[in-house]
Amino acid sequence: MGTRGREIVDMDVNKLIEMLNKLFADEWLAYYQYWLGAKVAKGPMKDAVIAELTQHAADELRHADMVSARIIQLGGTPVSKPQDWYKMTNCGYDAPDDPYVKALLEQNVKGEQCAISGYQKLVEATNGKDPVTYNMALQILSDEVMHEEDLQALQEDLDVLLTTEVRR
Repeated sequence: MGTRGREIVDMDVNKLIEMLNKLFADEWLAYYQYWLGAKVAKGPMKDAVIAELTQHAADELRHADMVSARIIQLGGTPVSKPQDWYKMTNCGYDAPDDPYVKALLEQNVKGEQCAISGYQKLVEATNGKDPVTYNMALQILSDEVMHEEDLQALQEDLDVLLTTEVRR
């Protein structure tokens, strides 16, 4: 832990670490949800959905790495037990038990919307108080907004495809 790096934080560092650990738990659960969804996906546009879920899984893992690094910089410890992710999570976990692409997309849009809310709260909490965490949160928030847009675009394409097939 860098002592000067911690000193520049103008807020309760322990509360900040708790907030970051909740987001860390969210990222790991999102990673697994995306990763597993990409493995089990079935239905129309399956290849496009698998490609998107695989990319998002990689992004969520990268986010977990960024958040854990910040927790450690602040003198904290990232949540170390997967069972504790469930206790800490803001967004929960929707198991991809229904492998149909429409269901997977709906689950993951919901998850991204929750992530957007979580990172927006972190941006608001750290604005003017912790520039390092603030910049990290902005970067991740930008990714999460892009993920939501990507998934909703796939949903729209799938809806058009299914509507066209019904008309035939």
